[in-house]
Amino acid sequence: MFNYNVRGENIEVTKAIRDYAEKKVGKLVRFFDDVPDATAYVNLKVYPDKTAKAEVTIPLSFLVLRAEETTADLYASIDLVVDKLERQVRKYKTKIHRKSRDKGFDGIVDLSAFAEEVKDIQPEESELNIVRSKRVNLKPMDSEEAVLQMNMLGHDFFIYTDAETDEINIVYRRKDGRYGLIETAAL
Repeated sequence: MFNYNVRGENIEVTKAIRDYAEKKVGKLVRFFDDVPDATAYVNLKVYPDKTAKAEVTIPLSFLVLRAEETTADLYASIDLVVDKLERQVRKYKTKIHRKSRDKGFDGIVDLSAFAEEVKDIQPEESELNIVRSKRVNLKPMDSEEAVLQMNMLGHDFFIYTDAETDEINIVYRRKDGRYGLIETAAL
């Protein structure tokens, strides 16, 4: 079951808004065999031009689901974000099922993904102004799984530990839409 952390920026999160967001995000639970014990972070923003943005992040042990959507209606933004998250879960499960079938496994392979701990850092007076820091737990996987994780997160790069070599590698999205791989080696 999801725990919910619903925040509002430039808007008071009423009981009706909170209930609506929890009800919609809660529908994602149906995609999992074992209901994950996770916190769904829902951030709702209203801008001066009367547009509303909904952001949802759900860090799971095997996948980080994240989506955002901006429309003229807050409830529509929530609906569209949940639709995006549903597509992400379906895509993830389809790829995992296909990969496990191709490799001859009976069931779905439990991919080791990563979990993030995000903490904000107060900016200091310097030329290099770090405004945010992330700690990433690297788990063994192959480059194909890393690209899948990168796409699920909507990022342009992904750092992981290669399952075969036990080295830290990076996959990234190139400007032409294809993918690149950076392999590291200790000196």
